[in-house]
Amino acid sequence: MGKIKRILIANRGEIALRAIRTIKEMGKEAVVVYSKGDKDAAYLKLADAAICIGDVKSSDSYLNIPAVISAAELTECDAIFPGYGFLSENQSFVEICGHHNIKFIGPSVEVMELMADKSKAKAVMKEAGVPVVPGSDGAIADAKMAKEVAKEIGYPVILKAVAGGGGRGMRVVEDESYIENAFYACESEAVNAFGDGTLYMEKFIASPRHVEVQVLGDSHGNAIHLGERDCSMQRRHQKLIEESPALVLSDEQRKKLHEVAVKATKHLKYESAGTFEFLVDEKGNFYFMEMNTRLQVEHCVSEMVSGIDIIEQMILIAEGKELPKQEDITLKGHAIECRITAEDPVTFLPSPGKIKKWIQPGGKDVRVDTHAYCNYIIPPYYDSMIGKLIVWGENRDRAIAKMRRALDEFEVSGVKTTIEFHRKMMNNKDFIQNNFDTKYLENYKG
Repeated sequence: MGKIKRILIANRGEIALRAIRTIKEMGKEAVVVYSKGDKDAAYLKLADAAICIGDVKSSDSYLNIPAVISAAELTECDAIFPGYGFLSENQSFVEICGHHNIKFIGPSVEVMELMADKSKAKAVMKEAGVPVVPGSDGAIADAKMAKEVAKEIGYPVILKAVAGGGGRGMRVVEDESYIENAFYACESEAVNAFGDGTLYMEKFIASPRHVEVQVLGDSHGNAIHLGERDCSMQRRHQKLIEESPALVLSDEQRKKLHEVAVKATKHLKYESAGTFEFLVDEKGNFYFMEMNTRLQVEHCVSEMVSGIDIIEQMILIAEGKELPKQEDITLKGHAIECRITAEDPVTFLPSPGKIKKWIQPGGKDVRVDTHAYCNYIIPPYYDSMIGKLIVWGENRDRAIAKMRRALDEFEVSGVKTTIEFHRKMMNNKDFIQNNFDTKYLENYKG
């Protein structure tokens, strides 16, 4: 590809501002697109150019491929950075970028397509020697087959949509009497949510931890990891708090997990940033769940412990540069991220509106990634995340203490936010003692 000079950011909010900063620090030019709903976003003035690409609905703007490509061509961009969400894993968009000689800053469409199909991804990971959850070999054709496979691997089982995500298209089944109804309900939900009702089945792992590994691969066959993240504190499969490293792992388990992730990255000939997600059982055994072929929201915690700018590496990889050596990367300390959303801290219902007061925390090793500010009007049309608060400490206890202090400094009024929820969690005995799993908040009464 050669040197990239001008990059269009096909996203909005905090990740758009985050990308502008790295692009400018690299001496390149940044162009942002925006919808009419984001016309007052402050970061628009920080870009070298900003182009309105449509109305407030995502389908009319951030998901409007012809509008995004036209904006890139109009501003003579030679690359597009997709961020996360929207078009970041849209295979057609990647192909169209190629047809227009615009570099997509991300992996190839072939790898993206392979990892998007959860059952195919599982088969490929087995080939690569990655531990996978026992389950069906490919898709489940019908309810009768679901019964047969469930009997073979043993209850409880979980039915999943191959095109699933965000917790939709999933059903846990405890015994055979529920399997038929669960199959049809899951299939129907998958069709409505993703336009694809294809399902597969896995053994259901009770009380798991959700641990993921941040990887980078380049066009020279190199692959490295930036450690792992524990994303077990979640609600309805939506992550709320992420941290690195995952202290649920022993040093031996951690080393094995990193080796497996790097091996899989090389097996895929993966080029860009990616994340392998695993379920870890109570004995410390880990099983491949899925691969995200894009930047993750929680990439910041990996940056804090590694000192590596992941977006910068994505751009350098797109330019054909080689990655740093694994031995040159030192992972140190402990980082925690709290997702700050404009939601009720109890019900988690969205709370759009005008921010009347915004005082964000600061201090050593405290990072706030946000596009919000006092008098900013949070639009009701998009995801409710308005920022991420990330801290680093020498160890987990120090990181929790720093996050507690930072949250106490964080003042927002005019809209409801999840800041109060995070304050409670930083004082929660189970969280402090690292005694929780992905289902913890389902029973939490705080």
